[in-house]
Amino acid sequence: MSSSQSSHDIATEESGVAIPMRFEVTTLPVADVDRAKAFYQGLGWRLDIDFKPDEHTRAVQFTPPGSTASIQFGEGRTTMTEPLQGLLLIVEDIDAARDDLISRGVDVGEAFHLEPGKGQVPGRDPQRRSYVSYASFADPDGNSWLMQEITERLPGRGGTRDGAALADLLHETAEHHGAFEAVAPPHDWWDWYAAYMDARQAGSTPEEASAAAGRYMANVKHVVVSPA
Repeated sequence: MSSSQSSHDIATEESGVAIPMRFEVTTLPVADVDRAKAFYQGLGWRLDIDFKPDEHTRAVQFTPPGSTASIQFGEGRTTMTEPLQGLLLIVEDIDAARDDLISRGVDVGEAFHLEPGKGQVPGRDPQRRSYVSYASFADPDGNSWLMQEITERLPGRGGTRDGAALADLLHETAEHHGAFEAVAPPHDWWDWYAAYMDARQAGSTPEEASAAAGRYMANVKHVVVSPA
């Protein structure tokens, strides 16, 4: 181990779990800072900062309700001139989200959903399937936002977990740990659980997460399963 590597770094490398990199801010190109600020305030988004350290620089940041990611714009922030397209906002009810924005004076496109072989079909998905219903709008500078309805996330895919979702993941983890425990020497179950759940939340399949947890136990915790 090099002098610059911590034990956490080594554990991360050997378990196969990616180092966390949290995407938190997107910078938008805007021509008129005050106009953009008024637009996003009108959406009901939280104003985090409006900071002007000198006459050439200004930073404005907003965060959508319930979001862990924010937007920034201002003066001296970016050299981009073309508006951004397809910025994604996740909502639980596409119709309610549209109605809220329309009540705030925003020009929102009609809801649509995606059908295999057909592409975009007008209206929200009649089956209320996650990930397939959308509606869009744009800010005064042409930066376009796409709202996507998600009512149930795929396993391990981001977002804030409620108690039931966490219980489901714990149950799944316990079931997969059982196979490891049956052939492994005595060990602390929470070490395997932590590696498995971390991998699942990073998007791994149950099989991939089990393998990552096994590597972590062997390489970091030195719990080695003997060949049959």
